[in-house]
Amino acid sequence: MLPAVAHDPGIDPETEERIEHPAPAEAEREARLTPAEAVARMRINVPVRGNRKLRTIVERVNEDDELKGWWHVSNVNAVARMGINDHSWVHIQIVTNIALKLLRQLTKHHVEPAMVRDYGMTNEDSEVVVTLAALTHCIGMSIHRHGHEDWSLFLAEPKLRELLEGIYGEPDRTVVVSEVLQAITSHRADGEPLTLEAGLIRVADALDMAKGRSRIPFERGRVSMHSLSAAAIEDVTISDGEERPILIEIRMNNSSGIFQVDELLKAKLVGSGLEPYVEVVAHIDTETERRLVPVYRLEI
Repeated sequence: MLPAVAHDPGIDPETEERIEHPAPAEAEREARLTPAEAVARMRINVPVRGNRKLRTIVERVNEDDELKGWWHVSNVNAVARMGINDHSWVHIQIVTNIALKLLRQLTKHHVEPAMVRDYGMTNEDSEVVVTLAALTHCIGMSIHRHGHEDWSLFLAEPKLRELLEGIYGEPDRTVVVSEVLQAITSHRADGEPLTLEAGLIRVADALDMAKGRSRIPFERGRVSMHSLSAAAIEDVTISDGEERPILIEIRMNNSSGIFQVDELLKAKLVGSGLEPYVEVVAHIDTETERRLVPVYRLEI
């Protein structure tokens, strides 16, 4: 059992709760389920929008107890053993939907993904790469957090080929698998994405930050800039920008959340290849701080 945080009279109850429980209550509950119980609850929902390849892959994923087993063990390692933030299937679903949303924002504005530019394939194939990369980007957490990106590569390669069987023939299947693996390894802190698709996974992972869901791990119950800033993030929305294809708006309950934007999101955006396409704006809800920092715009 991990120690509880001592009450700090300088911290409001909601912030204290988010620091005490860096993973959502659902992720903590699921970490205590049996593997069979946990897997039975998992179902990935993404808007396939007529992409038949993507629909078939999502159907296969939802029937795949091995993949779901990795998600469960990843969550047990993160939440029950390490006391850090959520790495459950909920994180996987959030990242998958964010990545697809970002990709579709770009293609709507006629930005060409690597699958189209480099291989003469289609936007739908790019959606397959992004979805599979999001679904497998942190399955290596089921082995260990340290070097989990490398463990994810080790586990993902044969699983990807299994999921793509009958959907792509060779050499296209190998192209898709290679691009997914490149996206997985590029989401690490010092990753160097070579494609738009890989950059999207790197940024989508960082954007799972609403309601204290920071991707900077912080120790349960420890009051620090990491934990306070994570607790300050209320929600994240993605829409059309005025000057760029993507506007990311982040709503905070206090200005400490700017640390999350500058230290996490900026670090993932810089070098992602998405810099020309994204604008980031943070809004602070409290009246007192709104006078000091009405709107914060991230310089990329």
